[in-house]
Amino acid sequence: MFKKVLVAEDLGSTNHGIVDILKEKLHIAEVQQALYCDDAFIKVRKAKNDDLPFQLLITDLSFTKDYREQNIKKGEELIIKTREVIPDIKVLVFSIENRPSKIKSLFKDYAINGYICKGRDSLKELEKAMTQIYSGVNYLSADLERNLKSSAIFELEEFDTILLKKLSEGLSQKQIALELKNQNISPNSISIIEKRLNRIKLEFRANSTIQLISIVKDLGLI
Repeated sequence: MFKKVLVAEDLGSTNHGIVDILKEKLHIAEVQQALYCDDAFIKVRKAKNDDLPFQLLITDLSFTKDYREQNIKKGEELIIKTREVIPDIKVLVFSIENRPSKIKSLFKDYAINGYICKGRDSLKELEKAMTQIYSGVNYLSADLERNLKSSAIFELEEFDTILLKKLSEGLSQKQIALELKNQNISPNSISIIEKRLNRIKLEFRANSTIQLISIVKDLGLI
């Protein structure tokens, strides 16, 4: 089992619940806590400098803003910066986020090793997740795995994402066509842009551009 773990979680009760399980049930020798991403990263660097790096990072994704100005504001940023210091560290995300597209992107883009969605039984899942990750197998609860497999999320192409982002910025189709042309992005004709957007609206069952932007934002696709 892991010998040295860092927990980054701004909710005190959750933080302590995680630590209790790690120490009392899994008998992990050293568990350090941080309520802020900046503090967590300081601990990461110190551990590395002491030649005693953390083996596992357990982190939330969202951290509430307060009076302290923070350089690292989200769990995703903490994962990236931590991996720059300790490339082989394992990462378990412990978050309320439940959007399939978001969870998929965490495994694909951030190479996390496990995901637990906060809920009634999430702390009970922790012991199983830790054991599985330590053995080299990524962890995702059965319910979440079923949701990801059954979720028919339309995979946007890069060009589609560009169009949607520009629409969300308030640009008209004519303005988008002009910007694409100025940036040497092809295709850039108004007719093709209109066809692509109509196809995306159909896929997401959106009745208007405003509704489409709202849907793809909620799904975390832009």
